[in-house]
Amino acid sequence: MDLDIEFLSRLQFAFTIMFHYIFPPFSIGMGLLLVIYESLYFFTRQKIYESITRFWIKIFAANFSVGVATGIVMEFEFGTNWATYSRFVGDIFGSPLAAEGIFAFFLESGFLAILLFGWDRVKPGVHLFATCMVALGSMMSAFWIVVANSWQQTPVAYELAVTADGYTRAVITDFWGVVFNPSSMVRFFHVIVGSWIQGAFLIMSVAAYFIIKKKNLEFAYRSFTLALIVAAVSALIQPAIGHYHAQVVGEYQPAKLAAFEGLYKTQKSAPLSIVGWTDPDERKTYGIEVPGLLSFLLYNDFEAEVIGLDQFPEEDWPPVAQVFQTYHLMVALGMLFIALSLVSLFLLYRKKLFETRWLMKLFIPMVILPVVANQAGWVSAERGRQPWLVQDLLRTSDGLSKSVTAPEVLISLTLFFIVYTLLFFVWLYVLDREIKHGPEDYEHGAETYQHRAERMDPLEKFIK
Repeated sequence: MDLDIEFLSRLQFAFTIMFHYIFPPFSIGMGLLLVIYESLYFFTRQKIYESITRFWIKIFAANFSVGVATGIVMEFEFGTNWATYSRFVGDIFGSPLAAEGIFAFFLESGFLAILLFGWDRVKPGVHLFATCMVALGSMMSAFWIVVANSWQQTPVAYELAVTADGYTRAVITDFWGVVFNPSSMVRFFHVIVGSWIQGAFLIMSVAAYFIIKKKNLEFAYRSFTLALIVAAVSALIQPAIGHYHAQVVGEYQPAKLAAFEGLYKTQKSAPLSIVGWTDPDERKTYGIEVPGLLSFLLYNDFEAEVIGLDQFPEEDWPPVAQVFQTYHLMVALGMLFIALSLVSLFLLYRKKLFETRWLMKLFIPMVILPVVANQAGWVSAERGRQPWLVQDLLRTSDGLSKSVTAPEVLISLTLFFIVYTLLFFVWLYVLDREIKHGPEDYEHGAETYQHRAERMDPLEKFIK
């Protein structure tokens, strides 16, 4: 059997990064909510907010651990499976990755110990500061990764140089030009807001479980309410970010945008596909379309011309059907999150939310859908860039390692699948155990409660 090393290398990278990408959005989203919960504890000294914060810290730690472990693997893959690519962009791609390690990972790791183990050892203000730093570090980590990826989508601030041994490589001419390349900021905010939604839905899922089981009700009500507000605000601002993101894609990656919408012919008054499917063989898109709306969203003009796939050689087309379906799946789920959040807020206002059992039951499995939406967004963005590893500079087929064989990649892919499957079930086991155990006791009045670290005398603190 002939094995295709390009297919296997791409499959391995897709598998490892999609598995990894389950966890950082949970950490980023939960990091924001931990800051909110703990700030409420800090300013009100209500014991329940301590219990809420401490419980969600345990879930955060489980996500964070798996996210870090699986993220390191991909950096090795650049060297093993994609050595030609690494040699070509190493000067540029390595800089944001190094910045992520220096400015983000150290920040997260440095304060993570206080977050996890310092609750009874430091004063509340110190612990809150550590929580803020971990949350900030998780977002900074996302920023530098998005910068590295965005440069591949919209490469600027570089020049091509030839090394002494005859290899061509891209060299930075302006570091800040690389950092603030045309797509980095909008893609960063798109990722961050998507992560807030994912983290909020995880908390709402567990809180809804407690409400259905009639356990830890006060804990569940307060956890759910704040997570719902974060989810609703995030879901409402995400379309605006997505709209601007699509305009950037239309300007710098028109073939990808055409694939998003299944637009095969360049035309004025281009329609926006609401729902449907596309057939690249027939070069037709079926479904519900709104005439002129794509032109308006891109150029604020219903008559504006939008570039279609006919302006590009067919060998430069992305896999149109995959890009179209994943993009529309992401958008459809985004609309669902808006509708669900607004209905839930209305019921909360009417004081009927937590008595609406069918809705609480619905929220329990709903945690899966933001994960699907973020994964679909990643697939549409990365498949939409094909056949380029670096847009218009380096084709994916030219970035492979020359010294690695297909059987070697197949073996490593199989091992990754086995290890990651075990890791996933361990993660589920830890979550299940913590959720079934529930939060610690919070039956203390706000007026009498004092943080343990504040009650300890100096000798006890020293011994601890």
